[in-house]
Amino acid sequence: MPIEPSFFEDFQLEFIELPEARLRVRHYRSGPPVLLLHGHPRTHTTWWRVAPKLALTHTVVCPDLRGFGQSSKPLDTPDHRHSSKRAKAADCVALMRQLGFERFAVVGHDRGSYTAFRMAMDFPDVISKLVILDGVPILEALERCDARFATAWWHWFFFAQPEKPERAILADSDRWYLGSPERMGAENHSDFRLATRDPDTVHGMIEDYRAGLGIDRQHDAADRAAGRTIQCPTMVLWSLRDDLEQLYGDVLAIWRPWAPNLSGYGIESGHHMAEEAPDALAEALLRFLA
Repeated sequence: MPIEPSFFEDFQLEFIELPEARLRVRHYRSGPPVLLLHGHPRTHTTWWRVAPKLALTHTVVCPDLRGFGQSSKPLDTPDHRHSSKRAKAADCVALMRQLGFERFAVVGHDRGSYTAFRMAMDFPDVISKLVILDGVPILEALERCDARFATAWWHWFFFAQPEKPERAILADSDRWYLGSPERMGAENHSDFRLATRDPDTVHGMIEDYRAGLGIDRQHDAADRAAGRTIQCPTMVLWSLRDDLEQLYGDVLAIWRPWAPNLSGYGIESGHHMAEEAPDALAEALLRFLA
């Protein structure tokens, strides 16, 4: 049985003030920089099994995204622009610059993959390599929306409703967001549980979805209309025990119009691959980032 790594051993944990947000960040300086962005409903601690493997050769930075975990919560506006992926992408670039990095690779999972994608689109001179885990562009997902998608990903549309999602989740967050310390690791599970029981954090996470159906979709559409594409090498990985292949078939075919320099494949894992298949994920990332 493999020995579990220590929980972010030797990583520095701090809160960093940025122009529009205050992010909780763990980082370790070793080599070329890579930024790891978590998904929903996780925090940066989801990377605890992967980050130490990357830190042997890379500087690894793991923030809680704006609205998630213990990072600051965005202002509410009718267009949800403060929860947009564009706003979160700007946070991440400001964070890395404050840490001393003008150019870096980014890896994003689930909702974090949309922020990573937006970073590559909005900051092509900053992002050296892009890795997308379990995602396609929001615009592409919504344009392919059918009864099968709506049945499998119904939460996208429920989370768009005002107030009701937060009330439903907070009524019994442990049953809504399933997770166990055995599968996730005790410290990671504790951090996840704290986040999913906090009303402000739950609202911040749900606002990410509300932005996705509106302003984020508009940003994607404007990029496509202008013919903009990702300028850096891009790798897309997806979980074979999740539903991306079932929904889309050839996942890479969806990404090719957006990412001319593209590679990728499926990984034997459930959705939370950083927790469920950390060795395979770390190996794939190290090969691509080399």
